[in-house]
Amino acid sequence: MGFVVWIDLILFFVLFALFVYIFVSVNITNLHKVYLAFHFTMMIWPFCQFAIKTTDNPTYQLFYVKAAFVDSALLSTGWVFFTILLTGQTRFLQRKILLLLSAPAIFSAACIIFSPCSWFVQPVNEGYIQRTYGPLFWIFIAVIIIQVVTSLYVISTALVRDLVPRVRKQVMLVLKGILAVSVFILLDIALNVVLDPYLPVIPGMTSLGILLSAVFFVVSINRDKVFDLATIAHQDVMDTIGHGIVVLDEYDNVVEINRFLGPHMHLHRGEQFNIRIIFPESSPAIEAFILEYHERPLERIEIEILHTVIRRYLKIQATPIMVSGLRVGRIVTFQDITELQRLIHETHQQNRVLQERNHSLIAVQKELYETNRQLQQMAITDSLTGCYNRHYLTQQLEDEVILNREKHIPFALILLDIDFFKNVNDTYGHLAGDEVICQTVEVLKQELRQTDVLARYGGEEFIIYLPDTREAEALHVAEQVKAKVEMNQITIANAAGPVSVTISMGLLTINDFSLNSNLFEDVDQALYQAKNKGRNRIVHIAR
Repeated sequence: MGFVVWIDLILFFVLFALFVYIFVSVNITNLHKVYLAFHFTMMIWPFCQFAIKTTDNPTYQLFYVKAAFVDSALLSTGWVFFTILLTGQTRFLQRKILLLLSAPAIFSAACIIFSPCSWFVQPVNEGYIQRTYGPLFWIFIAVIIIQVVTSLYVISTALVRDLVPRVRKQVMLVLKGILAVSVFILLDIALNVVLDPYLPVIPGMTSLGILLSAVFFVVSINRDKVFDLATIAHQDVMDTIGHGIVVLDEYDNVVEINRFLGPHMHLHRGEQFNIRIIFPESSPAIEAFILEYHERPLERIEIEILHTVIRRYLKIQATPIMVSGLRVGRIVTFQDITELQRLIHETHQQNRVLQERNHSLIAVQKELYETNRQLQQMAITDSLTGCYNRHYLTQQLEDEVILNREKHIPFALILLDIDFFKNVNDTYGHLAGDEVICQTVEVLKQELRQTDVLARYGGEEFIIYLPDTREAEALHVAEQVKAKVEMNQITIANAAGPVSVTISMGLLTINDFSLNSNLFEDVDQALYQAKNKGRNRIVHIAR
């Protein structure tokens, strides 16, 4: 076999070397696995091209030819997927789009494998080292072109965005890789298929294009650290954090030590860590800490010491690293708390003065708290009756109604008015009118539940909010309130006998949460109807 036979195998081994280089030089993540599978697919084409030339058996030759082209169909789809991942276009990774992108490759592979009557490839001189192609081959080429155009579309949508310079360089390298393999594939088709009757075969062109595209990817991966951003961020956090950190494996060997601790503790990765060396001297507390360190490896322990060598207060913590319930290592942290100790000492010095001031401040605080509580109570309650005022109910209902509508919780509103209240004022005076209002409120409070809200709506009008109340229950409450008010006997100083009053009530129940009506207008309309119909009655409106 001459040198020409070995060209594809040489390119296969170069691709394999790049595969190994990526594998050993970067941390393995899910994105690495995708790329490594894609890179391995790129290696199959040159290997199959070499394998065809190593056998004289037409059956084996045809197998290698089909394997190479099936690999190319998968490779073109792999280009699209890897381009999507590398450019961050995750919106293309929807199930329907993935199926749509995979369908041409699956169709092409099926045409290649099951091609009837040699419609894909035909032998020359009873072998497939030299071969001619049928109509299915050109369908395969059309699919490849569609996949390349799709990759270019993904890249173009990434480039029109406001990308950071690093990502833009990365996308441009991907573009160069696609163009490189596309140019060499087209040259291979033009020179070795279209012009085959007129020119000698030029081997390895597609393999060379695949190699160049792989080189562009390797440059992008290593120059721009495409896969190592998490490692970079991790190391940056480790080296900039203001604490000393030592990471140990399950055998107490040093796995990592950050820059902060380096000048103070001469440790190197792989060395055995001895907890005793971090203490310049011994004490009962230190010995107890060391004992716990050895005997309680699954627990977090800590100690605060004054390091007599560096004259700093240190807080030392040892925390186990657990994976699936098993300890796989430890993290030992060293926090400089000297400034904290100084502040604590100063705080103790000033504590006596502060305690005296605190006593007076506490007294003032209690007085202010009580004043604020009274002011707040005054802001939300009616001064005459002690029940809530209209402003409070409006605020309360705003949040309650939204919650009720979201969770479909039924509720009701009752707006009531004392009938012929003006006659009470005209007959007995305004003080008697106030007494009637107050005693009516007391009756209302006795009939309502703890969760119900009673508020003075204005003058002799009151409004009741009934949360989590269905229509039948709301009607029952309204009837009970109306009856109790009518039965109530009110004693007035200058009246000959007890006075009783009646009330008119508008009841609004909410069961349909799709409606967006004005609650106050609706319940006011119900009360208006109750008055017009003769008072001392309930008018119910359901929504």
